[in-house]
Amino acid sequence: MHNLEKSKELYSKAKKYIPGGVNSPVRAFKAVGCDPVFIKKGKRAYLYDEDSNKYLDYVCSWGPLIFGHANKKIIKAVEKSLRNGFTYGAPTQLEVELAQLITNCIPSIEKIRLVSSGTEATMSAIRLARSYTKKDKIIKFKGCYHGHADSFLVQMGSGGLTFSMPNSPGVLEDVAKNTILANFNNKEDIKDIFNRFKGQICAVIVEPVAGNMGVVKPENDFLNFLSEIAHENDSLLIFDEVITGFRLGLAGAQGIYKVEPDITTLGKIIGGGFPLAAFGGKSKIMDMLSPEGPVYQAGTLSGNPIACTAGITTIKMLIEDPPYDRLEKITKYLTEEIQKIFKKYSISSYISQCGSMFTPFFCNDKVIDLDSALKSDTYIYSKFFQELLKGGIYPPASQFESWFVSTVHSEKDINFTLRVIENVAKNL
Repeated sequence: MHNLEKSKELYSKAKKYIPGGVNSPVRAFKAVGCDPVFIKKGKRAYLYDEDSNKYLDYVCSWGPLIFGHANKKIIKAVEKSLRNGFTYGAPTQLEVELAQLITNCIPSIEKIRLVSSGTEATMSAIRLARSYTKKDKIIKFKGCYHGHADSFLVQMGSGGLTFSMPNSPGVLEDVAKNTILANFNNKEDIKDIFNRFKGQICAVIVEPVAGNMGVVKPENDFLNFLSEIAHENDSLLIFDEVITGFRLGLAGAQGIYKVEPDITTLGKIIGGGFPLAAFGGKSKIMDMLSPEGPVYQAGTLSGNPIACTAGITTIKMLIEDPPYDRLEKITKYLTEEIQKIFKKYSISSYISQCGSMFTPFFCNDKVIDLDSALKSDTYIYSKFFQELLKGGIYPPASQFESWFVSTVHSEKDINFTLRVIENVAKNL
């Protein structure tokens, strides 16, 4: 077993100064029943913790690192940019270049506003949609995560498809009641909501491929259906592609499923590993933003030159040599082999995979929404996680998160992963 003494010391110290000892809850490893590992550095497909243990990384900073850790080309570009300064609080050529790259890749985005986090992007997208449609209510899906803005931290009311209630202290009921929850991949839920709240729905917001209840793909033309019913009711369709944007393809999930949303939120990969996100869409909608229009949104570090440099470099690399076919091939091979191992040892599982994203669910049936995802055996996943960590694999610290494969995951790395998983599976 790995020595984790320094991580234990750091966690103890962190809890004195940081709530829960971490700056984002999943990092605490509470869902997998152990203490967090403190990372010292990353190189290509590997992480190294403070005790010098080495792990093959399948988190990739929750998706941004499509080219792995410490990519030399990105480092070189950032080092050059750093010499010019860190932040100016003024417009730069870099912002324009990044915006142009993104709009060239994603046809539904005619104009874009850069921000610093995915939460900021989705929060601003909802504000913009409400202003544009002059309606208040949004539809979101159980299991889809859109950041921690008040509108999104809700749970179902007692009557099923009714007004939602806050599921975090500090969120006002008057805010939460304007968010209506539906089941992913369930067209009837959406029809019911639009019928019950006629003329009140400003937008439907969805992760086109869910990544925050584990990877769950849209079925039965679900995304096209959302587009049609939203527009029939003079509502907007918002795709949250913070995870899937530039991860599944140059045009994200919307490029794969051939659906154009009215507004798209982006993050993670567009910052090349730096804090940067964005929301964009049709010009007639985006032009409602201040200073062009009345909808206020601002940020001191929006369009930060260092983050823009990393993002520009990353997207140019993706355009020059698109890695998506190889990523799909290697991820599909990995998941199919994992499934064979689980079957060999009679482990109940369903593995959902889309491009370079996948999740092994420890359950008997296909996962199509949050309810079916929640049938997974989280105790088994916790045991699986802990044993993989001991074996030198770094998976997500939750059953309900996506695993990510990067371009620097080699054939050797994949074979190593399969050997470790087989050793673990024998004792699950």
